[in-house]
This record gives sequence, structure tokens and C-alpha cells, in this order.
Amino acid sequence: MADIARLAGVHVSTVSRALAGSPLVEAGKREQIMRIARERGYVVNSVARNLRLKRTQTLSVVVPLQHERGQPLTDPFFVAMLGYLAEAITQRGYGMALQKVVLPTHEWLTTLIASGRADGIIVIGQSTEHETLQSVAQTYLPLVVWGGHIPGQRYCTVGTDNPGGARAAVQHLLKSARRRIMFLGDPTGPELRQRYDTYRRTLEEGPRGTGKPRLIPAHLTADAAYEAMLGFIRKGERFDAVFAASDVIAISAMRALATAGLSVPKDVAVVGFDDIAIAAHTTPSLTTVRQDLERGVRTMIDLLFKRMDGEETPSVTMPAELIVRESAPL
Repeated sequence: MADIARLAGVHVSTVSRALAGSPLVEAGKREQIMRIARERGYVVNSVARNLRLKRTQTLSVVVPLQHERGQPLTDPFFVAMLGYLAEAITQRGYGMALQKVVLPTHEWLTTLIASGRADGIIVIGQSTEHETLQSVAQTYLPLVVWGGHIPGQRYCTVGTDNPGGARAAVQHLLKSARRRIMFLGDPTGPELRQRYDTYRRTLEEGPRGTGKPRLIPAHLTADAAYEAMLGFIRKGERFDAVFAASDVIAISAMRALATAGLSVPKDVAVVGFDDIAIAAHTTPSLTTVRQDLERGVRTMIDLLFKRMDGEETPSVTMPAELIVRESAPL
């Protein structure tokens, strides 16, 4: 390694970082070092390096779904999130170990940490595990959670301004002269609870004639949301808009409305949350609240690597953006 450093005109530590694929080394210099290493037949002994650095070169990505056990990782939201994570983690020279947790036990996180299989952990969603995350955060630093920020939390979160996004969605519907707005979803987890609570408060503060908040319970799977929406329609209650907890639920709601012979947006306006890729291509195209998942993933990875180096980091809440399309025009 010293010979490579001399030929490249850099310090040995720079060679070590370049061979590890570190983005801290300028791309041109990194390629020069890699070329010299190849020419001299140098091969990195990754096992020895990891043992020396006490690193596994692996990050764990965990999706706790204790409250939504039927929600698959093929859900479009998870597909997008995990795709961005795989790209970002690979660019750092790391591997990704994925795990879905559905068992009703609070030991899953401490067991994962004790296994020593990863240098850091990213948790996608808080599910019902806020207290578990709180407990672990007292002694384990390299942990970053995608989710809603909760006052008094001790763990680091990255997420979208759920109250701001929900407020924008409901106010948009109110400006469109919609007055009987239903919420479709299951507000058990913190993120969806923030969306539901804001929906409720915004309606309570709405103009004269605004109907009372109404929750239509629905799981985060397409078929369950479809059946929940269809069942509510068949009760014969009057409503003119649906604010759905996610885009998957919103798209299922539009399918149920079509089945019942109702037109979107003429009879019922629909707004979702997430802005998954298919949202722009539904018929009608879906009005929704956009979460910038690509930016969120970059932020999570940056914070996690800082925490792996022993640095405390604050939580980050990103702005939400209302995307107006055909399902709920002004």
C-alpha cells in the first residue's frame, strides 16, 4: 500500500480510503489509485480490513410492521424507499441486510444489535415500536429511523412534515368546496396518526357547513382498503371527498368509487399521500402529498455514518408538497 501511495503522490490513508470506495476521495484520484493497484496486482483483503477496523461493511435495514403484518415489502412505497437505500448504501461501499419484523416482541432490536451483523441500523417506520426505539437509543448511537418526529423522542428520525402535508391536502379540498371529507386509513403508527390528527383539526377549524371528521378504518393493503371504502359507500352516507393515508389506499378508494358508479372527481374528490410513481398515471391522475424519498434516504445515510463515527445528530423533518392532479382539482 505504501508503494501505491508513493506512485500516486498521496498519503497511505488516502490509498486505504480509495480502495474502500470512500466518497471522501475525489473521483479522479480514486480512479488513479485503483488503476495503480490493478497494475501492481494489489488485492484488498476485505476480511482482514474489516477485522482491523472492527467493521462489518454492512448496514441493517429493518421494516417493523407489527401493526400491519399483511403489508408486503412489494408495496410501492417500500419498493421506492428500499431502491434508493440500496443505491446509497452501495455507493458508500457497504452491503445492505434487509429484515421485516412482524412478531409481537420488543426484543427484536436489541437482538439485532447484539448479533453484531451490522455497523449501523436504519428502521423504516415506527409502527408500534416507539418505546422500543426510545429504550435502545439510550445506549446505541448508530440508529436512524424514517418516521414522524414525536416530542421527547431520544432517537434520530428523518421524515416528512406529516401535519403540514395533511393540512395542505385538507385545505385544498375545502377550497374546492368539499365539505364532507372522509379519512381512509389506520392511524395507529405515528406518521399516519399525525396525518389523521391534522385532518381532524383542520376540519374542526373549517368554514361553516364543514362536516365532522370521520375515520374509515382501512389497512395499508390495496384489497383491504378497497373493501373498506366499498363497505362505507354501501352504507349510503353522504360524502364528497376522501383524504387517504397513503397513495395505495387512495388508488384503492378510486377503484371502489368506480365500482359503486361514482365519478372522481365529479362526485367524490380523492387525495393521497406519498406521490408514488404510479400516482401520476392513474385514471384520473392522483392528487397527493409528495414525500421526497430520494432526499430522505440521502439524509438518513449521511446521519447514520456520522453516528457510526460517534457523532450525535438531530432529527430532520423535510417539507411536504401538495401535487394537484385530476382526482382533486381546484
